[in-house]
Amino acid sequence: MSNKDISSKLTEDAFSQMQGELLSLILQPEDTNYPLNPADIASEAFFTALEQQFDLEEWSDEEISVRSQALFSSLDSCWEQASSATADTLTASLLDKFGARVPQEWLSAIAQKAQAVISSNLSVAEKLVQCVQQQLPHWGEEDLIVFSRPLAYAMRGENNPVESTLNAIPEIEWSELSDMEQVRLSMAIARYALDSINN
Repeated sequence: MSNKDISSKLTEDAFSQMQGELLSLILQPEDTNYPLNPADIASEAFFTALEQQFDLEEWSDEEISVRSQALFSSLDSCWEQASSATADTLTASLLDKFGARVPQEWLSAIAQKAQAVISSNLSVAEKLVQCVQQQLPHWGEEDLIVFSRPLAYAMRGENNPVESTLNAIPEIEWSELSDMEQVRLSMAIARYALDSINN
């Protein structure tokens, strides 16, 4: 047998063993309560016993390093695939709703930026600015913040600021819109994109 076959067999055996242990743990009655307070002195014995059950002494540091790197790269790959799928879905959604009014490149750029800033600690107004700033480099950040405020902080009685903004901008070719109308429309699309990601 080659080294690959032996390694593959060992991995399969270890995986099967872990599955069996997990199943037995799930099916066994819960006589012991999990100590919810790790700072409690009585919990120390519980955690020590758990650590003793988990024995890595059989593995070399090199093997642990290699396997952990493989795990992390696999997780990174999964995350990238999920992010890419979400961005593609968002771009398709923006194209469906705004494709007749705005160039596709703008919609793709807004979708990508919205995906990138959604989990940041920025305010909604700052997120909107981040979404459109790359497409509108001749506008200052302070000016864009002013345009973002009506969408970021909706006024009382205003049901949907995105729809209100869209209704106020004429449905004509993108190139025929004034610079201000392009900014307002871009901001409305960015807000729609952020709301779509959150929902």
